[in-house]
Amino acid sequence: MSSHDADGDDDGADSSADAGAEARPKKKHLPLWQETLLLLGVALILALIVKTFFVQAFYIPSGSMEPTLIKNDRILVEKVSYWGGDIDRGDVVVFDDPGDWLDNEQSSEPSNVVQKGLELVGLYPSGGHLVKRVIGVGGDKVTYCGGATRVKVNGQLIDEPYLPGGGEGFEIPKASKPDCSTVPVPEGELWVMGDNRANSADSRAHTGGPGGGTISVDEVVGKDWLIVWPWDRIGTVSDHHAFDNDELDELQADVR
Repeated sequence: MSSHDADGDDDGADSSADAGAEARPKKKHLPLWQETLLLLGVALILALIVKTFFVQAFYIPSGSMEPTLIKNDRILVEKVSYWGGDIDRGDVVVFDDPGDWLDNEQSSEPSNVVQKGLELVGLYPSGGHLVKRVIGVGGDKVTYCGGATRVKVNGQLIDEPYLPGGGEGFEIPKASKPDCSTVPVPEGELWVMGDNRANSADSRAHTGGPGGGTISVDEVVGKDWLIVWPWDRIGTVSDHHAFDNDELDELQADVR
């Protein structure tokens, strides 16, 4: 009798388990097209975050930064260095056009919807920007002369080995009116120049503008980090530490 009761209890337990399994709802899987759209949306959001806060792609439209950067180079600009940090002399930076610095060719935007979409999320090099080297920061005085590629910052001649041919000497022209200018850089502003000094419409060419040739630090997008194309030029963008001199800061205090 007890044996029959035990068998009956087992049957009841099995029935309850089967009923519980049937009662649990089955997991629903999204259709493939919905999963694809979801993954694409997540990828685009991540790309926007990376572009906004970390890294952005650009291309070089001119030869104004040769030989450091040449026309049609593709570069990555990193933004982490300037999270609460200062922009330093010697940094190669990308910045928004302060106004009429670019010609029509250099300021051209993507030509089709696909390119515009890729640019929006940082997957296509952005246009409408400039790339130059920071020569003077707020409080500095920059002296430059026509016909000379090297400059003085706070009265000190800067040795810039990255210039074409290693840079030319700094000489005051022998004329009744020397072709030299000394420009004070206001706080929050930057004086920028191309490495190809003879072929760069930089701060020197815009001294008659609203900023007197300087650009605002707020217009800087980021610091040039890496050349990613063409293959034979892949590598980091070096500043050569030409401005790593504590004396420049000491001299800055003297010239104020």
